[in-house]
Amino acid sequence: MKPRDPQLVVLFSTEVPGERTNPYLTQLYQSLPDAVEQRYFSMRAALLSRYDVLHLHWPEYLMRHPSRAGAWAKRLCTALLLLRLQLTHTPVVRTLHNLQPHESQGRTEQWLLAWVDRLTRRWIRINDATPARPPFTDTILHGHYRDWFAQMPQPPSQPGRLLHFGLIRPYKGVETLITAVSALPDPAVQLRICGNPATPQMRETVEAACAADPRISAHLAYVDDVELAREVGLAELVVLPYRQMHNSGTLLLALSLHRPVLAPWSESNAAVAAEVGPGWVYLYHGELDATLLADTLTQLRSARRATAPDLSRRDWPAIGRQHYRTYLEALGHDSEAYA
Repeated sequence: MKPRDPQLVVLFSTEVPGERTNPYLTQLYQSLPDAVEQRYFSMRAALLSRYDVLHLHWPEYLMRHPSRAGAWAKRLCTALLLLRLQLTHTPVVRTLHNLQPHESQGRTEQWLLAWVDRLTRRWIRINDATPARPPFTDTILHGHYRDWFAQMPQPPSQPGRLLHFGLIRPYKGVETLITAVSALPDPAVQLRICGNPATPQMRETVEAACAADPRISAHLAYVDDVELAREVGLAELVVLPYRQMHNSGTLLLALSLHRPVLAPWSESNAAVAAEVGPGWVYLYHGELDATLLADTLTQLRSARRATAPDLSRRDWPAIGRQHYRTYLEALGHDSEAYA
Protein backbone atom coordinates (compact mmCIF):
# COMPACT_ATOMS: atom_id res chain seq x y z
CA MET A 1 0.00 0.00 0.00
CA LYS A 2 1.39 3.37 -1.03
CA PRO A 3 2.10 5.64 1.97
CA ARG A 4 0.29 8.94 2.31
CA ASP A 5 2.01 11.88 0.61
CA PRO A 6 4.03 13.94 3.12
CA GLN A 7 2.80 17.51 3.54
CA LEU A 8 5.37 20.12 2.48
CA VAL A 9 5.57 23.90 2.72
CA VAL A 10 7.25 25.34 -0.37
CA LEU A 11 8.17 29.02 -0.65
CA PHE A 12 8.39 30.17 -4.26
CA SER A 13 10.63 33.06 -5.28
CA THR A 14 7.76 34.72 -7.15
CA GLU A 15 4.86 36.84 -5.97
CA VAL A 16 1.24 35.71 -5.61
CA PRO A 17 0.01 34.85 -9.15
CA GLY A 18 -2.03 37.59 -10.82
CA GLU A 19 -3.31 38.58 -14.24
CA ARG A 20 0.17 39.40 -15.51
CA THR A 21 2.01 36.45 -14.01
CA ASN A 22 3.92 34.29 -16.48
CA PRO A 23 1.43 31.51 -17.41
CA TYR A 24 4.20 28.95 -16.96
CA LEU A 25 4.28 29.77 -13.25
CA THR A 26 0.51 29.92 -12.84
CA GLN A 27 0.04 26.55 -14.51
CA LEU A 28 2.86 25.03 -12.46
CA TYR A 29 1.32 26.19 -9.19
CA GLN A 30 -2.12 24.90 -10.24
CA SER A 31 -0.66 21.51 -11.14
CA LEU A 32 1.05 20.80 -7.80
CA PRO A 33 -0.60 18.14 -5.62
CA ASP A 34 -2.55 19.09 -2.49
CA ALA A 35 0.34 17.85 -0.35
CA VAL A 36 2.24 21.04 -1.27
CA GLU A 37 1.32 24.11 0.78
CA GLN A 38 2.24 26.98 -1.50
CA ARG A 39 3.64 30.27 -0.25
CA TYR A 40 4.77 33.20 -2.34
CA PHE A 41 7.73 35.45 -1.95
CA SER A 42 8.34 38.44 0.20
CA MET A 43 11.72 39.05 1.77
CA ARG A 44 10.05 39.20 5.19
CA ALA A 45 8.50 35.75 4.67
CA ALA A 46 11.77 34.37 3.31
CA LEU A 47 13.75 35.62 6.32
CA LEU A 48 11.27 35.08 9.15
CA SER A 49 8.75 32.37 8.29
CA ARG A 50 9.08 28.58 8.37
CA TYR A 51 9.12 26.57 5.15
CA ASP A 52 10.53 23.23 4.04
CA VAL A 53 11.88 24.13 0.59
CA LEU A 54 12.72 27.35 -1.25
CA HIS A 55 12.03 27.00 -4.98
CA LEU A 56 13.90 29.60 -7.02
CA HIS A 57 12.98 30.89 -10.47
CA TRP A 58 15.27 33.57 -11.97
CA PRO A 59 17.10 34.25 -8.68
CA GLU A 60 18.77 37.35 -10.13
CA TYR A 61 15.48 39.22 -9.72
CA LEU A 62 15.68 38.85 -5.93
CA MET A 63 18.52 41.38 -5.98
CA ARG A 64 17.51 43.84 -8.71
CA HIS A 65 15.84 47.24 -8.33
CA PRO A 66 15.53 50.29 -10.63
CA SER A 67 17.43 52.53 -8.21
CA ARG A 68 21.03 52.04 -7.11
CA ALA A 69 20.12 52.29 -3.41
CA GLY A 70 17.25 49.85 -3.86
CA ALA A 71 19.51 47.36 -5.63
CA TRP A 72 22.07 47.44 -2.81
CA ALA A 73 19.32 47.01 -0.22
CA LYS A 74 17.97 43.96 -2.05
CA ARG A 75 21.47 42.50 -2.38
CA LEU A 76 22.00 42.87 1.36
CA CYS A 77 18.67 41.17 2.07
CA THR A 78 19.53 38.39 -0.38
CA ALA A 79 22.83 37.81 1.41
CA LEU A 80 20.97 37.55 4.73
CA LEU A 81 18.53 35.08 3.18
CA LEU A 82 21.34 32.92 1.83
CA LEU A 83 23.03 32.96 5.23
CA ARG A 84 19.78 31.85 6.86
CA LEU A 85 19.34 29.03 4.33
CA GLN A 86 22.92 27.90 4.93
CA LEU A 87 22.63 27.92 8.73
CA THR A 88 19.23 26.17 8.80
CA HIS A 89 20.12 23.68 6.03
CA THR A 90 16.90 24.59 4.21
CA PRO A 91 17.04 22.95 0.78
CA VAL A 92 16.99 25.11 -2.33
CA VAL A 93 15.43 23.81 -5.54
CA ARG A 94 16.17 25.89 -8.61
CA THR A 95 14.62 25.82 -12.07
CA LEU A 96 17.17 26.49 -14.83
CA HIS A 97 15.25 28.76 -17.19
CA ASN A 98 18.51 30.15 -18.65
CA LEU A 99 22.12 29.06 -18.61
CA GLN A 100 22.98 32.51 -17.24
CA PRO A 101 21.11 35.81 -16.75
CA HIS A 102 20.48 37.65 -20.01
CA GLU A 103 21.74 40.98 -18.65
CA SER A 104 24.49 40.88 -16.01
CA GLN A 105 24.33 43.42 -13.18
CA GLY A 106 27.94 43.32 -12.01
CA ARG A 107 30.27 41.38 -9.74
CA THR A 108 28.23 41.54 -6.55
CA GLU A 109 25.25 39.93 -8.26
CA GLN A 110 27.53 37.28 -9.79
CA TRP A 111 28.99 36.53 -6.33
CA LEU A 112 25.52 36.17 -4.80
CA LEU A 113 24.37 33.94 -7.67
CA ALA A 114 27.43 31.74 -7.15
CA TRP A 115 26.40 31.43 -3.49
CA VAL A 116 22.88 30.46 -4.62
CA ASP A 117 24.44 27.77 -6.82
CA ARG A 118 26.40 26.32 -3.89
CA LEU A 119 23.23 26.12 -1.77
CA THR A 120 21.11 24.51 -4.48
CA ARG A 121 20.38 20.92 -3.51
CA ARG A 122 18.28 20.01 -6.55
CA TRP A 123 18.26 21.53 -10.04
CA ILE A 124 15.34 21.31 -12.46
CA ARG A 125 16.19 21.57 -16.14
CA ILE A 126 13.23 22.12 -18.44
CA ASN A 127 14.81 20.55 -21.50
CA ASP A 128 17.14 17.61 -22.06
CA ALA A 129 19.84 19.81 -23.64
CA THR A 130 20.66 21.75 -20.47
CA PRO A 131 23.86 20.37 -18.90
CA ALA A 132 23.23 18.60 -15.61
CA ARG A 133 24.59 20.31 -12.49
CA PRO A 134 25.79 18.80 -9.22
CA PRO A 135 24.71 17.51 -6.83
CA PHE A 136 21.46 16.39 -8.56
CA THR A 137 19.54 17.47 -11.65
CA ASP A 138 15.98 16.44 -12.56
CA THR A 139 14.53 16.87 -16.05
CA ILE A 140 10.97 18.21 -16.00
CA LEU A 141 9.93 19.53 -19.39
CA HIS A 142 8.36 22.97 -19.82
CA GLY A 143 4.60 22.48 -20.02
CA HIS A 144 2.39 23.48 -22.94
CA TYR A 145 -0.20 26.29 -23.07
CA ARG A 146 -3.04 24.44 -24.75
CA ASP A 147 -5.31 24.39 -21.71
CA TRP A 148 -4.46 27.99 -20.88
CA PHE A 149 -5.76 29.27 -24.24
CA ALA A 150 -8.43 26.62 -24.85
CA GLN A 151 -11.40 28.92 -24.23
CA MET A 152 -10.03 31.93 -26.09
CA PRO A 153 -11.12 32.64 -29.68
CA GLN A 154 -8.43 32.18 -32.31
CA PRO A 155 -8.90 33.54 -35.85
CA PRO A 156 -7.58 31.81 -38.98
CA SER A 157 -4.07 32.72 -40.11
CA GLN A 158 -3.46 35.36 -42.76
CA PRO A 159 -1.01 34.43 -45.55
CA GLY A 160 2.23 36.37 -45.30
CA ARG A 161 1.66 37.62 -41.76
CA LEU A 162 4.72 37.25 -39.54
CA LEU A 163 4.57 37.72 -35.79
CA HIS A 164 7.17 38.51 -33.15
CA PHE A 165 5.80 38.71 -29.61
CA GLY A 166 6.87 38.87 -25.99
CA LEU A 167 8.93 41.30 -23.96
CA ILE A 168 11.12 43.10 -26.53
CA ARG A 169 14.66 42.76 -25.20
CA PRO A 170 17.98 43.36 -26.97
CA TYR A 171 18.97 39.68 -27.11
CA LYS A 172 15.79 38.73 -29.00
CA GLY A 173 17.00 40.20 -32.29
CA VAL A 174 13.97 42.28 -33.31
CA GLU A 175 16.27 44.68 -35.20
CA THR A 176 17.51 41.80 -37.35
CA LEU A 177 13.93 40.76 -38.11
CA ILE A 178 12.96 44.31 -39.08
CA THR A 179 15.93 44.57 -41.43
CA ALA A 180 15.08 41.22 -43.05
CA VAL A 181 11.42 42.14 -43.60
CA SER A 182 12.33 45.57 -44.96
CA ALA A 183 14.52 43.88 -47.57
CA LEU A 184 11.73 41.54 -48.72
CA PRO A 185 10.20 42.77 -52.00
CA ASP A 186 6.93 40.87 -51.46
CA PRO A 187 4.17 43.44 -50.76
CA ALA A 188 1.95 40.73 -49.23
CA VAL A 189 4.34 40.11 -46.33
CA GLN A 190 3.42 41.84 -43.08
CA LEU A 191 5.30 41.97 -39.81
CA ARG A 192 3.43 42.41 -36.54
CA ILE A 193 5.40 43.10 -33.34
CA CYS A 194 3.60 42.75 -30.00
CA GLY A 195 5.03 43.31 -26.57
CA ASN A 196 6.48 45.80 -24.13
CA PRO A 197 9.92 47.20 -25.07
CA ALA A 198 12.49 46.67 -22.33
CA THR A 199 14.26 49.95 -23.10
CA PRO A 200 13.39 53.31 -24.72
CA GLN A 201 15.88 52.50 -27.46
CA MET A 202 14.00 49.31 -28.36
CA ARG A 203 10.75 51.27 -28.56
CA GLU A 204 12.33 53.89 -30.83
CA THR A 205 13.74 51.19 -33.12
CA VAL A 206 10.35 49.54 -33.63
CA GLU A 207 8.45 52.81 -34.01
CA ALA A 208 10.94 54.00 -36.64
CA ALA A 209 10.50 50.75 -38.57
CA CYS A 210 6.70 51.12 -38.51
CA ALA A 211 7.00 54.67 -39.84
CA ALA A 212 9.40 53.62 -42.61
CA ASP A 213 7.53 50.53 -43.91
CA PRO A 214 3.71 50.30 -44.02
CA ARG A 215 3.97 46.49 -43.91
CA ILE A 216 5.32 46.69 -40.33
CA SER A 217 2.98 47.39 -37.42
CA ALA A 218 3.30 47.09 -33.66
CA HIS A 219 1.46 47.08 -30.36
CA LEU A 220 4.16 48.17 -27.94
CA ALA A 221 2.52 47.43 -24.60
CA TYR A 222 1.59 44.53 -22.38
CA VAL A 223 -0.63 42.14 -24.36
CA ASP A 224 -3.27 40.23 -22.43
CA ASP A 225 -4.01 36.57 -23.15
CA VAL A 226 -7.14 37.14 -25.26
CA GLU A 227 -5.33 39.58 -27.53
CA LEU A 228 -2.26 37.35 -27.65
CA ALA A 229 -4.36 34.37 -28.79
CA ARG A 230 -5.79 36.58 -31.53
CA GLU A 231 -2.39 37.85 -32.67
CA VAL A 232 -0.86 34.36 -32.76
CA GLY A 233 -3.92 33.04 -34.56
CA LEU A 234 -3.59 35.65 -37.31
CA ALA A 235 0.05 34.76 -37.96
CA GLU A 236 1.15 32.42 -40.71
CA LEU A 237 4.57 32.17 -39.08
CA VAL A 238 5.95 33.20 -35.68
CA VAL A 239 9.55 34.43 -35.98
CA LEU A 240 11.94 34.33 -33.01
CA PRO A 241 15.37 35.56 -34.19
CA TYR A 242 16.94 35.38 -30.72
CA ARG A 243 20.69 35.87 -30.36
CA GLN A 244 20.55 33.60 -27.30
CA MET A 245 17.95 30.83 -27.21
CA HIS A 246 18.03 27.94 -24.81
CA ASN A 247 14.54 27.64 -23.31
CA SER A 248 11.61 29.49 -24.82
CA GLY A 249 8.10 29.63 -23.48
CA THR A 250 7.30 31.79 -26.50
CA LEU A 251 8.15 28.92 -28.83
CA LEU A 252 5.91 26.52 -26.91
CA LEU A 253 3.11 29.07 -26.69
CA ALA A 254 3.06 29.48 -30.48
CA LEU A 255 3.06 25.70 -30.95
CA SER A 256 0.27 25.34 -28.39
CA LEU A 257 -1.82 27.61 -30.61
CA HIS A 258 -0.88 25.52 -33.69
CA ARG A 259 1.33 28.07 -35.42
CA PRO A 260 4.68 27.20 -37.05
CA VAL A 261 7.81 28.88 -35.72
CA LEU A 262 11.08 30.03 -37.26
CA ALA A 263 13.95 30.10 -34.74
CA PRO A 264 17.75 29.78 -34.62
CA TRP A 265 19.24 26.32 -34.38
CA SER A 266 20.17 25.20 -30.89
CA GLU A 267 20.32 21.77 -29.35
CA SER A 268 17.18 22.48 -27.33
CA ASN A 269 15.25 23.89 -30.32
CA ALA A 270 16.26 20.90 -32.43
CA ALA A 271 14.93 18.59 -29.71
CA VAL A 272 11.58 20.42 -29.71
CA ALA A 273 11.43 20.23 -33.51
CA ALA A 274 11.94 16.45 -33.39
CA GLU A 275 9.44 16.05 -30.55
CA VAL A 276 6.50 17.92 -32.08
CA GLY A 277 6.74 16.45 -35.59
CA PRO A 278 7.68 17.77 -39.03
CA GLY A 279 6.49 21.09 -40.40
CA TRP A 280 6.16 22.95 -37.10
CA VAL A 281 9.60 24.26 -36.17
CA TYR A 282 11.96 25.68 -38.83
CA LEU A 283 15.55 26.18 -37.71
CA TYR A 284 18.33 28.21 -39.26
CA HIS A 285 22.05 28.76 -38.77
CA GLY A 286 23.75 32.14 -38.92
CA GLU A 287 21.94 35.44 -39.36
CA LEU A 288 18.29 35.83 -40.30
CA ASP A 289 17.81 37.61 -43.63
CA ALA A 290 15.18 38.27 -46.30
CA THR A 291 16.07 35.19 -48.35
CA LEU A 292 15.69 32.93 -45.33
CA LEU A 293 12.29 34.41 -44.52
CA ALA A 294 11.05 33.95 -48.08
CA ASP A 295 12.36 30.39 -48.28
CA THR A 296 10.73 29.46 -44.96
CA LEU A 297 7.35 30.77 -46.10
CA THR A 298 7.67 28.69 -49.26
CA GLN A 299 8.59 25.57 -47.29
CA LEU A 300 5.81 25.78 -44.74
CA ARG A 301 3.16 26.32 -47.43
CA SER A 302 4.16 23.07 -49.11
CA ALA A 303 4.94 21.08 -45.95
CA ARG A 304 2.81 18.19 -44.76
CA ARG A 305 2.23 18.34 -41.04
CA ALA A 306 -0.23 16.99 -38.51
CA THR A 307 -3.24 19.04 -37.52
CA ALA A 308 -1.48 19.88 -34.26
CA PRO A 309 2.08 19.55 -32.92
CA ASP A 310 2.69 16.65 -30.54
CA LEU A 311 3.00 18.18 -27.06
CA SER A 312 1.88 15.08 -25.15
CA ARG A 313 5.10 14.96 -23.08
CA ARG A 314 4.25 18.37 -21.63
CA ASP A 315 0.96 17.78 -19.83
CA TRP A 316 0.72 19.70 -16.54
CA PRO A 317 -0.64 17.07 -14.10
CA ALA A 318 2.47 14.94 -14.64
CA ILE A 319 4.70 18.02 -14.36
CA GLY A 320 3.17 18.96 -11.00
CA ARG A 321 3.76 15.46 -9.66
CA GLN A 322 7.36 15.50 -10.88
CA HIS A 323 7.99 18.75 -9.01
CA TYR A 324 6.59 17.26 -5.82
CA ARG A 325 8.99 14.33 -6.14
CA THR A 326 11.89 16.77 -6.61
CA TYR A 327 10.93 18.57 -3.38
CA LEU A 328 10.86 15.23 -1.55
CA GLU A 329 14.30 14.28 -2.88
CA ALA A 330 15.69 17.68 -1.85
CA LEU A 331 14.51 16.92 1.69
CA GLY A 332 16.14 13.49 1.64
CA HIS A 333 12.97 11.43 1.16
CA ASP A 334 12.74 8.48 -1.20
CA SER A 335 10.34 9.90 -3.79
CA GLU A 336 9.84 6.46 -5.40
CA ALA A 337 7.69 5.49 -2.43
CA TYR A 338 5.24 8.27 -3.41
CA ALA A 339 5.29 7.85 -7.20
